Amino acid sequence: MPVNLGPASALETAGRKVVSLGDVEVGVFFTHGRFVAWRNQCPHQGGPVCQGGLYRRVVEVLDDERKDLRQDQHPVDVNIVCPWHGVEFDVLTGRSPPNPRFRLTPAKVEVVDGEVWLDV
Repeated sequence: MPVNLGPASALETAGRKVVSLGDVEVGVFFTHGRFVAWRNQCPHQGGPVCQGGLYRRVVEVLDDERKDLRQDQHPVDVNIVCPWHGVEFDVLTGRSPPNPRFRLTPAKVEVVDGEVWLDV
């Protein structure tokens, strides 16, 4: 059953909101101009992944011989990092960059008439 989370503009400003729907917690994120939602349960060991830090993905900068020059941050990609054990997930796809089979469980989120609706 869909639940109204309020005006999209309020959630866009906040960037993230974690809500409880019965016995399920869901994190709703506004990033890259759109809303995404994930169950707040890390597939690693059940940690509250949606409450973790948001960081731009780290990339290795290599020279022409493929030797490491430095680490830098990706200009666009953002990862969420589980606070329990540091497992990272792409906030848009829910996949863990080192192992794409390792992924978050999505929830349905949509904007209707300026209001954010969430369904699990």
